[in-house]
Amino acid sequence: MTTDMLNKVQDQAQINDTRKAELLSSQVEHIDITSFDARPIVEAMGKMSFTSRDLARATDLYNQMLADPKCSVILVIAGSTSAGGCMDLYAEMVRSNMVDAIVATGAAIVDMDFFEGLGHKHYQALEIPDDDTLRSLYIDRIYDTYIDEIALQDCDFTIGQIADSLEPKPYSSRAFIKEMGKWLVANGKKDNSLVKLAYEHDVPIFCPAFTDSSAGFGLVKHQVDAMKRGGHYMTMDSIADFRELTDIKIKAGTTGLLMIGGGVPKNFAQDTVVCAEILGHEDVEVHKYAVQITVADVRDGACSSSTLQEAASWGKVSTALEQMVYAEATSVLPLLASDAYHRGHWKTRTRRAFAKLFD
Repeated sequence: MTTDMLNKVQDQAQINDTRKAELLSSQVEHIDITSFDARPIVEAMGKMSFTSRDLARATDLYNQMLADPKCSVILVIAGSTSAGGCMDLYAEMVRSNMVDAIVATGAAIVDMDFFEGLGHKHYQALEIPDDDTLRSLYIDRIYDTYIDEIALQDCDFTIGQIADSLEPKPYSSRAFIKEMGKWLVANGKKDNSLVKLAYEHDVPIFCPAFTDSSAGFGLVKHQVDAMKRGGHYMTMDSIADFRELTDIKIKAGTTGLLMIGGGVPKNFAQDTVVCAEILGHEDVEVHKYAVQITVADVRDGACSSSTLQEAASWGKVSTALEQMVYAEATSVLPLLASDAYHRGHWKTRTRRAFAKLFD
């Protein structure tokens, strides 16, 4: 990669390659939920109290979603769990028909999954020097995880290339991410990519704040370059995002939400119920099942976009089958997902293939 792609790296020659190699020496290894059976652990936790029992009930609710033949599952991802080791977990959920649509942050989809689909890696921070030192080495830090900034710029550049190849018109994030999946099928270096597998299995992915990610840099460059040429450029249509996900909610009927983190993706997925009502679908169901794993609480007035019971007052979810789990997601999500994988309700589920609604 050359330095003129996005003009962000000023002088790679000044980077201490030896020191950088030391810091980027331990790759994050993504957990494989098929390699261990968490059912006995989750069952035992159900006989405990505190967060253990909350997790066991959340896992039971997720299994109910998968066992309910009428229920479509929407996976909601916020935060950096993909970079932290859950990337293959999410990919397996798509491969094994354990999720029917995804709403996520742009970072989870672009900076993390698509980034690794290009062949790049995330690294464990075995030590955390001064962050100014990391900056001098072009290493980005997510808590105790490192990313090579120069590799991340390759991700930016590739997003720009994909944008350059498209007809200059508005695209929902789902439509653009579909093109990313198509690109990975032809050019990717990782089979176990969420973006790639979602494309192959017709599982739509929505990023309601798509440009608030590494993709934003590539898309801005695409637009500026097109303007310099006097030509047209593609744009992102966030209204189409909302409309398309609402179309899925209307089509699905009964739905369950498995939410990792919260914020914009969580609220976006929940709001489809209200939007469907506004469009005249008075009989639309609230989300029947809802699980949220988060470390946020209500003291800042939000709980990463409200507790699930609070959301019921807005007509978004049912209070009968909901569970909050207050835990850091990488510590409990592998147990929930492994339990559900090994119980095997996904084996008899009908694939929804919701992406085909928009062909």
